[in-house]
Amino acid sequence: MSTDKNIRFTVAPGGALRGTIRVPGDKSISHRSIMLGSLAEGDTRISGFLEGEDSLATLAAFRAMGVRIEGPYDGEVTVHGVGLHGLQAPREPLYLGNSGTSMRLLAGLLAGQAFDVELTGDTSLSGRPMRRVIEPLTRMGAVVEATPAGTAPLKIRGGQSLQGIDYALPVASAQVKSCLLLAGLYASGRTCVTEPAPTRDHTERMLAGMGYAVERQAAKACVQSGGHLQATSIDVPADISSAAFLLVGASIAAGSDLTLEHVGMNPTRTGILDILRLMGASIEVLAEREVGGEPVADLRVRSAPLQGIAIPEALVPLAIDEFPVLFVAATCATGETVLTGAEELRVKESDRIQVMADGLQALGIDARPTPDGMVIQGGVIGSGQVNSHGDHRIAMSFAMAALRASGEIRIDDCANVNTSFPGFVNLARGTGLDVRSDG
Repeated sequence: MSTDKNIRFTVAPGGALRGTIRVPGDKSISHRSIMLGSLAEGDTRISGFLEGEDSLATLAAFRAMGVRIEGPYDGEVTVHGVGLHGLQAPREPLYLGNSGTSMRLLAGLLAGQAFDVELTGDTSLSGRPMRRVIEPLTRMGAVVEATPAGTAPLKIRGGQSLQGIDYALPVASAQVKSCLLLAGLYASGRTCVTEPAPTRDHTERMLAGMGYAVERQAAKACVQSGGHLQATSIDVPADISSAAFLLVGASIAAGSDLTLEHVGMNPTRTGILDILRLMGASIEVLAEREVGGEPVADLRVRSAPLQGIAIPEALVPLAIDEFPVLFVAATCATGETVLTGAEELRVKESDRIQVMADGLQALGIDARPTPDGMVIQGGVIGSGQVNSHGDHRIAMSFAMAALRASGEIRIDDCANVNTSFPGFVNLARGTGLDVRSDG
């Protein structure tokens, strides 16, 4: 994990985004391909793997537990699976950098192993809430120790007999749901998770794609222990969360016409498209197809005048990671945009509500944070300096804001962009964004 806090993005105002590009592979699917490929029987071949720091942290953790993994080489990875019970005790704590997905999913997967393990992370990850997985895992019979604040490092005691539970998530969270389903692979009986709103279902799709039965009824997903995972080939689609920055940039910058290829179109992830279209964005979905159980398509986006809206709360879980850049879209829209029901944003890599509000205010925008969202009045984006607080999505969002700014925007603490979007600066420059990285 990069800890250099001196990387700064400097973005000149104006410009348009044009061309045809493919953004890096989906981070959520990349994580799961390593995890489930390691637990499968046989060799899982992965293409399009995201070579970002978060995904690489997951890969390194499984190598440390005895899994032989070749690559990545230009997105190609081969995982030589050891089966559900073939992991070995690591010699030292597993360091997961900034990756909340790695820590929460691994907590469930490791709760049923025979060995003790400790999960650690960087300063940001060590401040993120883990009780949301510790509490239901404890109900299943796991022993997970955390700090008094309920944060990492997590010490997971091996040799426990897990029991399946029927758990209703208090807050929609794909990470908690996946954590419990993975623990359910090792629990006696049936483990079911019911969610209050739809969240990404990559875990369920990949389990089923590897031959492990998953029962899905409306908002409930269930697994039963005793099955096996069979190795397969996985083609990771381009990450719609990474595409979101370019979708917004091309929507707000006059004269833009940009095509994004092979984008994952999982229906639990397409809230960004629904919200932008409600605001008036011009987005065409082309060449729809299915690859490895996941829907993909090409997206053509052209600049269009945006209108402020009240964002429907039903769409919030389907776009939870994309709100930083949607806040930028709101600043470029006519009228008022109101977000509610998104308190989850306060416990991401940063408090994304407060950090985005602070940055927008520094650029002259009327952005009022609320406990569960924000109220933004469309206006003229000025020039100035903002701090991303080490949050990759904040950094890239403010880079796109410069397309409509009256002057240069400088963004501090941008090293963590590599967690999800390696090569962002070069790719964005290739489409027309005048951005440079210093430090």
